[in-house]
Amino acid sequence: MLSNIWNTVLYEPLLNALAFLVSITPGEDVGIAVVILTILVKIILFPLSQKSIESQAEMNILSPELKKIKESGASKEEQAKQTFELYKKHKVNPFSGCFLVLIQIPIIFALYFVFLKGVNFEAGALYSFIHIPEHVNMIFFGVFDISKENFALAILAGVSQFLQAHFMPKPILSSNTNGSIGSFSESFAKSMHMQMKYVFPVFIFVLLYTGIPGVVPPLSGAVALYWITSNLFMVGQQIYVKKEKNFKMVIK
Repeated sequence: MLSNIWNTVLYEPLLNALAFLVSITPGEDVGIAVVILTILVKIILFPLSQKSIESQAEMNILSPELKKIKESGASKEEQAKQTFELYKKHKVNPFSGCFLVLIQIPIIFALYFVFLKGVNFEAGALYSFIHIPEHVNMIFFGVFDISKENFALAILAGVSQFLQAHFMPKPILSSNTNGSIGSFSESFAKSMHMQMKYVFPVFIFVLLYTGIPGVVPPLSGAVALYWITSNLFMVGQQIYVKKEKNFKMVIK
């Protein structure tokens, strides 16, 4: 049941969209089609992802005020009341960011699987009105072979992941008088930010180029191209949100 819903609502529409884009792309360049489809999906999801970024930035801005409430010595009930009033005053929903991310996940995964296994188009999975590309060109711009793992694209995917983490709203951390981070949650937030910025890009490169022996094979250049396009779009969106809303985010 769930697999039928997945195929009908998400996977097959995206696969058909990719086949259509390949058929109308000069030279039937799959790489160009991958970039276009990724951008189109990102544009459709733009309002949701923008709201998620805004929510994350707003929570970061309010974190010093939330810390003051926790350290006020008030009862749990009073702290909850003050926290609710703070959210209400600034019109912030602490759960909206998570909810909007959850909505996007199935679509992003479906898009990922289209690029992972959908390049070899099967007639049975395509709509009757979709033309099956006759000569699928897997050499992106005549340079990058995206039918298999590609070192250059894997490197670029890692770099784009670093940039995406670099421009993410950074947690605003308070310090004690000795300069140390004030709480476990703040230390954890800082640790996660550092890992997303420096460790995850390396993991992405390894996953794309070498895979995980015995678990995940190396991924195709098409997936790397999707990752690069998606990350660069997110970088642009994060810069746009910061400028548009004038959030006081610290990017380090």
